[in-house]
Amino acid sequence: MNTQPESSNSRRHTYRPATELVFVDCPEGSGANHYNAASVPIYQTATFKQTSATQTGEYDYTRSGNPTRSHLENHLAKIMSANRAFAVSSGMTALDVVARLVKSGEEIIAGDDLYGGTNRLLTFLNKNCDIKTHHVDTTNPEVILPHLHPTRTRLVMLETPTNPLIKICDISTISSIVHEQCPNALIVVDNTMMSPYLQKPLELGADIVIHSGTKYLSGHHDLMAGVIAVKDKVVAEKIYFTINATGCGLSPFDSWLLLRGVKTLAVRMDKQQSNAMQIATFLEFHGFQVSYPGLQSHPQYELHARMSSGPGAVLSFTTGDTSVSERVVESTKLWAISVSFGCVNSMPCRMSHASIPAAVREERGFPEDLIRLCVGIEDAADLIEDLHQALVTAGALKNDDLREA
Repeated sequence: MNTQPESSNSRRHTYRPATELVFVDCPEGSGANHYNAASVPIYQTATFKQTSATQTGEYDYTRSGNPTRSHLENHLAKIMSANRAFAVSSGMTALDVVARLVKSGEEIIAGDDLYGGTNRLLTFLNKNCDIKTHHVDTTNPEVILPHLHPTRTRLVMLETPTNPLIKICDISTISSIVHEQCPNALIVVDNTMMSPYLQKPLELGADIVIHSGTKYLSGHHDLMAGVIAVKDKVVAEKIYFTINATGCGLSPFDSWLLLRGVKTLAVRMDKQQSNAMQIATFLEFHGFQVSYPGLQSHPQYELHARMSSGPGAVLSFTTGDTSVSERVVESTKLWAISVSFGCVNSMPCRMSHASIPAAVREERGFPEDLIRLCVGIEDAADLIEDLHQALVTAGALKNDDLREA
């Protein structure tokens, strides 16, 4: 049964962002903490005993609802300014649930610089479900106009910053254009790169926000999770129906882990983006072309600053040579090669875009020598020293004294 009440954010005192992340409300009717435990309990159960043969209580089956997951979802709705929020088994599950709002024959508009898994799912929907996706450069709101249709357009999917080119799109402007011309269309923002600590797309005009909770919300890469935050109550009911019907709600233990991770998001992100700024400055000082919205050289620096309270902790740069980029990544010691981001550990990755065909990569201008750096909470000086020796080893930098801007 549907156990989560809509958010009551408008009826409560609002604290500053870092405090809101830590302070977990325990409202009645959401699996109340009967024994006042300092940590929300883990209700590790599949079923719940009932007192009536004809009526069910607040919870009956964990697929439909669980007190631990309810606590998490209420907390997520609060920090994301949502009517309701939902926790599911992975970030791609979150995207898949949202995509089920689209019917055969309807269309999606999405960016041309997308997470590879998103591109894979949209390609599947096109081939198997007659759901076409128009890929456009979402940094220019006007390029969306020719693809808008008052009845066919169902979703407009945005990433900002994009992964991995770190491009910025204007959520407010695009939302206004789409809502005016296509009243039934929904703006969906993948906010994984920023987290709700730095950006709240629902306050900027978006209708749905999704996250890979595996990344910054968790922060330790010890669980997989996805988050869906919804502004409209009717849309939220449709989302819940799909989650309940397919059984993709997050497990009690993983819900508890994710709730714990969210509480430390502010301290992690503050340190990570401070480190990222120093590393981006170091790379730019040494002549590399760096994409990072914290640098004033970024072409959309001011736009990002208007929408967000910080630049985040992911940046990318190019070396001019694919083999050099590979050697840089393989020569690091502190930076551990990984395909994900958002962890307390720093990770480099040469972006191969393996899930996107080569012809499409060329068409969309993906540089093959691009290196993405996902910056952790280590000491920035150690990270810069390790990156410097890797650049020298790979031949991307002369073996000069380590100079910092």
